[in-house]
This record gives sequence, structure tokens and C-alpha cells, in this order.
Amino acid sequence: MVAEGQIVVARLQQADGRAKLRPVVLLKELPGFGDFLVCGVSSQLRQAIPEFDLVLEEGSDEFVETGLRVSSVVRLTFLAIVPVDLMMRRLGRIPDKVLVALQNRLAGHLTSGR
Repeated sequence: MVAEGQIVVARLQQADGRAKLRPVVLLKELPGFGDFLVCGVSSQLRQAIPEFDLVLEEGSDEFVETGLRVSSVVRLTFLAIVPVDLMMRRLGRIPDKVLVALQNRLAGHLTSGR
């Protein structure tokens, strides 16, 4: 069973149109069919958008249970909808306070009127 806040590996379409297995954070289960709104996770820290994306640093309290191998950026700028059956395996999870912070950042952006 998967749940919001978990980090799983899923096949996502990349900017070049090809699909690639990559870690994602399950942000929110969507009503109806059990699909999830997810955001991609990348070890390319230079991709982080300050004050929007979230960097998980090795050695931090937030990093401990993620299952990630290196410091990574949770990219709210890389969103997708993923059905449960396309989730390959679970890696770990982010703390609830980090999940809420990500959800609030995204909701704030969506309602900001910009």
C-alpha cells in the first residue's frame, strides 16, 4: 500500500519525451481512481528553484528515512500524475512536516494570482 509522503520509483516522461524510472514523492492521492499527484526527485541540486523546490541534505533529520542515496532536490517544478500500478518500488518517506510544507508551497503558488 502506498501513501502520501512516500518516495517511490515510477516511470515518468522527461522533457525529451522519453520515459525514465526515477524517484518521486507522493504529494496527494487524487479522488476517483487512486492516482497520485507526484513530484520528481533529482540529485542535480542545481535544478532547485529557491523558495519553491526543497533540498533534502544528507545528514539532516529530514533525509534519514527517505531511502535516497545522496542529497536531492524535491522538484515541485516537475509534477506528474502517476497511477499506483506504475509505481515500481518504495524507497522511503519524507517526514509529515516536510510533506505539509511541500503541499503548502504548491497550494500557495496555485492560489497566488501570478
